[in-house]
Amino acid sequence: MNGLNFLNLGAASNSASSYSGMILIILMIALMYFFMIRPQQKQRKQHQDMMSQLHKGDEVVTIGRMHGKIDSINREDRTVTLDCEGIYLTFDMVAIARVVKPAADAEDKAESKETKESSEKAEASSDAKEELAASDSAKSEAPASDADNDEK
Repeated sequence: MNGLNFLNLGAASNSASSYSGMILIILMIALMYFFMIRPQQKQRKQHQDMMSQLHKGDEVVTIGRMHGKIDSINREDRTVTLDCEGIYLTFDMVAIARVVKPAADAEDKAESKETKESSEKAEASSDAKEELAASDSAKSEAPASDADNDEK
């Protein structure tokens, strides 16, 4: 009878260790999902959103670190033509790593920069006019020097 109890205990501990093995495997799969697969899916979705928002004039960087401005987009063939300082190159859309400056933002910044520069120039010219007027009035109010008296 002692031998029979020993066999039953061994079977019970064997099934408990198989359950713990299964739980360990399930836990490993869950960890892999949360630390590897899920972040990759988020990155893929962000990249697809970026690709759908590409427009002509956007400044982009390719996966080969080439900088250029989008000249044309062919959504059917999923290609992009980049203007890299006068050289036109065609890439697959997946080769676009990131957008540096969207076209709308670049235009807005250029307009705001022009407005700021023109207001600074107007301010500088008004300051210069005020200084010129002040120096003219100072000259007219100053007494004549001895050199001016010698000439007369």
